[in-house]
Order: sequence, then structure tokens, then C-alpha cells
Amino acid sequence: MATTSAGLLLYRYRNGLIEVLLVHPGGPFFRRRDEGAWSIPKGECSADETGLPAALREFEEELGVPAPQSPFTSLGSVQQAGGKTVHAWAARGEFDVDGLSSNTFELEWPPRSGRIQRFPEVDRAGWFEIDSACRKLLPAQRTFIDRLIAVVPQK
Repeated sequence: MATTSAGLLLYRYRNGLIEVLLVHPGGPFFRRRDEGAWSIPKGECSADETGLPAALREFEEELGVPAPQSPFTSLGSVQQAGGKTVHAWAARGEFDVDGLSSNTFELEWPPRSGRIQRFPEVDRAGWFEIDSACRKLLPAQRTFIDRLIAVVPQK
């Protein structure tokens, strides 16, 4: 069954260029993956929530700080390769990547070992200029960068 997620694409201006905040998934499956593996901070919508409230909750869970008190602009939705639909909003703000404090998940690792280990949902966060962000992002989420560029003022 396909799931629905919601996320926030935080952006800022540095030296006249737009930078976006991306997160790298934690856990053993993504440990050695970089380009094409990063994401906007996002997560599954619960049965009783949708849209922006889910995006704001997930931002805080994955980064350890509340989302900025900023106007939010819808960037629409995309469907990822696995069938998941992701809804996103853009907001201008700051985040100190050294202050990352992600929630965790449990996983039997190594497989069939009987050992349950805890991993952070997000093991890294980073600010990326647009070209670099497009290389880092999951392919389906690159559309959010195009939509961001179309709605935010260029400096």
C-alpha cells in the first residue's frame, strides 16, 4: 500500500545564492550512499493528520528543533519510485546542522541476527546550493527544487 508523506524544504540566501536544507537517511542501508539518496526533511502522515501539520511535526522529529515561524508556500506533491506520495512546503529559515538531534528507529541488524539496533532517522543534514542539491536529492524530489526556484525571489 502506497503511503503519503509531508515535508518542509527550508531555504536561505548565502552570497546571493539560494541554499536548501537536505537530510541524509540514517541506518545501515544508506551508510555508503550519497548522491541521489538525500531528502527534504519529511515523514509519513498519520491517519489523523495531513499536510502542513505533518510536515512541521516531521521537521522537528528529524532535526530536533521546531520548524521556523515563517510563511509556508506549497510546492505541491510528487510520487516517488516506490509509489509514496510526498507533499512539500517551502519556508525561509536557518538551521545549524551541527545541532542535529534526530529521533531513532529500531531494526534487526545484521539481518536474521536476532540483534535489534537503534539508528537515527537522519544521520546528517546539510545546506546545498541548487546544483549540488539536485545531485544529492532523490530523483522524484528534484521537482521540489524547480518549484522552489519558481516561487522565491532571486537575489
